[in-house]
Amino acid sequence: MADRLSRRDVIHAALALLDRGGADAITLRGIARHLDVHLNSVSLQVGSKARLFDLMADAILGELSFDDLPHPPIDRVKEIFRRYRQVLLNHRDGAHLVSGTRVSETNTLRLGEAVIAALLDAGVDPDLAVTTFWSLNYLVVGLVHEEQTTPEDGAHRFEQELAAHSFPALTSVRDLLLDDNAAAHLEFGMDALLHRARHLD
Repeated sequence: MADRLSRRDVIHAALALLDRGGADAITLRGIARHLDVHLNSVSLQVGSKARLFDLMADAILGELSFDDLPHPPIDRVKEIFRRYRQVLLNHRDGAHLVSGTRVSETNTLRLGEAVIAALLDAGVDPDLAVTTFWSLNYLVVGLVHEEQTTPEDGAHRFEQELAAHSFPALTSVRDLLLDDNAAAHLEFGMDALLHRARHLD
């Protein structure tokens, strides 16, 4: 196995460990055990754990499909980021992994190319197109990170704090706050950012 080990094998094994045990479960030694190879064989393919995480993040983005996107450029951007959210949700700690990297690999660049091209097609100023792309990226990764890390008892703890202290504004919108709809937050954020990008004076 060691003689035939490829970088793809290592990344595939790392993603399997990610989905099974989360980001904290990923080590080069653990991957070597999973593949039944020597640690040096794994290190030879990916170098360091930081580099492995970069490659894993790019592999996750490689699952993002750009097929059958809407033709209108703004609709295209929205659909890309909806799919991006789902790809991150498909992997345990997907957002945590991606947020810790700043990758310039093929799949990551494909995402940037598709979004920037659509924004330019929509007539957005190039400088603003780049700012909008990063803002949308941070929006999606941040939302998914919250979805994947919010404790199960979060709502109960929120209720306890409201009952124990005086927060009149929060109490007045309690039900709305507890109805934490990530998909709706994404749509609102995209609409706000894209409106700003198209109508900046």
